[in-house]
Amino acid sequence: MRIASTGHAVFAAMMIALGILGLIKGDFAPIWFGVPESLPAREMLAYLCALVSLAAGVGLLWKRTAVIAAGVLLVYLLIWMLLFRVAHAVAVPAVMVNWWPCGESAVMVAAAWVLYAWFTGDRAQRLRFAAGDNGVRIARVFYGLGLIPLGVAHFAYLKETVVLVPAWLPLPAADWAYFTGGALIAAGVAMIIGMFARLAATLSALEMGLFTLLVWIPMVVAGKPNAFQWGEFVDSCTLTAAAWVVADSYRGVRWLAVGRSTAGGFRDSPSLRRTAA
Repeated sequence: MRIASTGHAVFAAMMIALGILGLIKGDFAPIWFGVPESLPAREMLAYLCALVSLAAGVGLLWKRTAVIAAGVLLVYLLIWMLLFRVAHAVAVPAVMVNWWPCGESAVMVAAAWVLYAWFTGDRAQRLRFAAGDNGVRIARVFYGLGLIPLGVAHFAYLKETVVLVPAWLPLPAADWAYFTGGALIAAGVAMIIGMFARLAATLSALEMGLFTLLVWIPMVVAGKPNAFQWGEFVDSCTLTAAAWVVADSYRGVRWLAVGRSTAGGFRDSPSLRRTAA
């Protein structure tokens, strides 16, 4: 077993958990919602998705299978994003509820891409553009693009967001909704343009983690969560793990680096070089 980073281990564990959950339910795990009920062989597809998630999660934890697992997961997530996220958003672009799932998928694609780039290094014979430092750069852009619709959703669904803010926090709940949404948008833009990108990635991962810790875990612990609360809890845990992977990719990069100076990370981290070797 070889672990590239803590985020890598947590993300792999979440993929395993999603796979087990899907097999137990015989349906899509919450993060994979959006498949039409009328789709032929829908139940079979649900089991297939669960098996892919489970197998990829286990494969990510073993040196001999990590590259294959990361590659399969990356392709799987990209196809899922195009078929069940982007297609819906393009079909009805004026409906915000079709866009924030694209953000969720983009964050997960980014994590899988970072892992694939780490494990292949610069030795890939095919798809070299997706490997090594170049692959990490592409993954970071995906992540930044994904954060923007997640942040916009805080404004578009202000009433729904406000009721989730813990009452014991200082300041009005609406202020927290505006702040957290704006922070996600700012972090996404910062990562796309390469300005203070490491700080932006780390803070966005921290925000997702705090949202999981302060909002969804108390709801789950308090009693039997409804379907919405359970789904959001699973989503939040998964996105936090994915964000952690992307934040880890900046290891070795200066916190306030600007422009191409943010391109390091993979080459600059001895532990990641050893994992890819």
